[in-house]
Amino acid sequence: MPARWVTPALAAVLLAVQAQLWFGQGSVPHVMQLRSQLAAQQAVNDEARLRNEQLAVEVGDLKEGLEMVEEKARAELGMLKPDEILVQITRR
Repeated sequence: MPARWVTPALAAVLLAVQAQLWFGQGSVPHVMQLRSQLAAQQAVNDEARLRNEQLAVEVGDLKEGLEMVEEKARAELGMLKPDEILVQITRR
């Protein structure tokens, strides 16, 4: 008589483990979603790291020399030296 209940009990345990694997915390779909989010966040972090490195180089240039200051003034503010004439060429 006890052998009769062993198979259904083991089947119930197997179903519980499988349910946890597919639907519970740490399930396969949940782990896949977390991996996707991790990859997206790593891409954002890589872009931010690159931008930070560029800004660090730019800050270093601004601290060390006036060439970067002059370049920024020309590009962003349109400033000219006293004896210069500005000529702009546009492409269509």
